[in-house]
Amino acid sequence: KEQVPLAIRYKNLSIAEQNSVDISWQLLMTSEYDALRACIYSSPSELRRFRQLVVNSVMATDICDKELNALRKNRWSKAFAEQVPSSDARNGKATIVIEHLIQASDVSHMMQHWHIYRKWNESFFYESMEAYEAGRTEKDPSEGWYNGEIGFFDFYVIPLAKKLDSCGVFGVSSHEYLGYAQANRDEWERRGEDIVKEYIENWKEIKQAPQEEQAVEDSTPVESFEQEPIDGDLDNV
Repeated sequence: KEQVPLAIRYKNLSIAEQNSVDISWQLLMTSEYDALRACIYSSPSELRRFRQLVVNSVMATDICDKELNALRKNRWSKAFAEQVPSSDARNGKATIVIEHLIQASDVSHMMQHWHIYRKWNESFFYESMEAYEAGRTEKDPSEGWYNGEIGFFDFYVIPLAKKLDSCGVFGVSSHEYLGYAQANRDEWERRGEDIVKEYIENWKEIKQAPQEEQAVEDSTPVESFEQEPIDGDLDNV
């Protein structure tokens, strides 16, 4: 709606993700990273494979694209269906696990201690309110914040943590992340409504503070003074 050049360039599809890939890839291809590229790949086929991994991994963080999410779920089911996977199947399994690792990193605050989850959740709330009051979104985020978090835990974060736990990619820590996600979900269900009210009050104070500072500045009288007389001829000073 804002007709941002990047949105037009990427046809309103995974804008931030595609832009991130383009910028990072252009940087990687500069002469400054010749030695690093030599460590990553040594043939055109390896370069194509690496490019595919980068694109798939970054695009995995666009959880708003329902079509991509459905394809990713199907690939996960297929990759872990074979008991004795072939070489190609093992590569496919590695790829889909990497994509889920990137997804987990994108919401990692929800799989850590409660105070870490609270910190980043509150910051995101203020960011969303700022966007709403600036007219960049139509719906007041505070109205559905409580239920939205529960839904996000139930339908995205906890299922994601269970997948990582089942494949054992983090070892014993995989179960720990799942435990944190479930504990944070339960704690949010108990306290979330009061926390959202607290967020709203804090937001009002944040918005009010600049106005009060400006009012103080406007009401502060400017000190007047009389210029002291200067003795003698100014031309000789």
